[in-house]
Amino acid sequence: MFTVDSKQSQSIDNGSKTSTPEATAGEPSDVMKQLLRGADEIIPQAELEEKLATGKPLEIKAGFDPTAPDLHLGHTVLINKLRQFQLLGHNVSFLIGDFTGLIGDPTGKSATRPPLTEAEILQNAQTYQEQVFKILDPELTRVRFNSEWMSKMSSADMIRLAAQHTVARMLERDDFSKRYAAQQSIAIHEFLYPLVQGYDSVAMNTDVELGGTDQKFNLLVGREMQRAYGKPQQAIVTVPILEGLDGVQKMSKSLGNYIGITDAPNEMFGKLMSISDDLMWRYFELLSFRPISEIEAFEKQIQNGVNPRDIKFLLCEEVITRFHDPKAAESAKEDFIQRFQKNAIPDNLPEVAIDLEQGMLIANLVKEAQLCASTSEAMRMVKQGAVKINGDRVADARQQINETEPFVLQVGKRKFAKIIPS
Repeated sequence: MFTVDSKQSQSIDNGSKTSTPEATAGEPSDVMKQLLRGADEIIPQAELEEKLATGKPLEIKAGFDPTAPDLHLGHTVLINKLRQFQLLGHNVSFLIGDFTGLIGDPTGKSATRPPLTEAEILQNAQTYQEQVFKILDPELTRVRFNSEWMSKMSSADMIRLAAQHTVARMLERDDFSKRYAAQQSIAIHEFLYPLVQGYDSVAMNTDVELGGTDQKFNLLVGREMQRAYGKPQQAIVTVPILEGLDGVQKMSKSLGNYIGITDAPNEMFGKLMSISDDLMWRYFELLSFRPISEIEAFEKQIQNGVNPRDIKFLLCEEVITRFHDPKAAESAKEDFIQRFQKNAIPDNLPEVAIDLEQGMLIANLVKEAQLCASTSEAMRMVKQGAVKINGDRVADARQQINETEPFVLQVGKRKFAKIIPS
């Protein structure tokens, strides 16, 4: 269906000692310790250890449906693990699910997901290819499209594939079982998604497949498909889902809580600085390539009085260096300090006219100014001390705002609006 040239993009060597995941060949126990870092589960671990013990390069893959035009830091948790296998000398394939994208992944969905058009898939897949080589080595990475084999399947082949799994097993899947219990519709084509993803492992003779924890069901289907087609079964490595900037829901462009890997350095720096101090350690665990011992030392430094802001600076600089360069990281840091650490208010604030003649609750005002998506989120931000008027913190979520002169409304460290009472 589509063609690919994995040489189209160039790798970025940013010269940082933390620009590549920690991975070196050595004793099997040491290698396993490296692979366990940032992994949620290995199924079954004994099989992966046996595969590694052979000393042969393994076939490693991870699949990505091109459902959005850009990759974000949540995607890179998995890509970082692919790079780790790559550094250990294994064969890595970055699989773009152009065929599965036409079906629509039902994972975590409470309703049938609308499939993408071929034009959308092609456009998104192109940007994926360009962006993934910011982490993976283009000379050592095979980019594949699952339309290579799925588009060649006849109707009879697809029926034989569907015969390898039962409806009962499909309904064991959490999202399907919930929809079935709630009498919500499940389209027949949605059952095909895990079967096609599983068949990818058959076609690619995969030894190890990587995926997020939400993909565990699909990854296990891959093992079953390989067994059904007389192939050795793959081991599975799941990685955690990275929480977005809100610290609650998974990072997602549709939720607006994401950091895109193509975001401008200043924007990326500001977004990373906006995460909570507790969430910072989660980001260090899943995004940083620093040794665990170094991260643990950072935690001790904070316990001994070091400002968490200074440690967060290190995370920002590492991530921005990876996707831009050291100079951009340093410049973004200086800009952040100038704008926020010195309480500077950005120039050219968006102006929002709001009727305050009768007064308005601060939470409603924040929502009206589009600085929060909902009043409940605005109330949480007030309680966290993140809402300010002209630099003064608002302490009461029930406070009525009756200003008659223009003022600056701020939420967190990055969101500002100039309110014009009308």
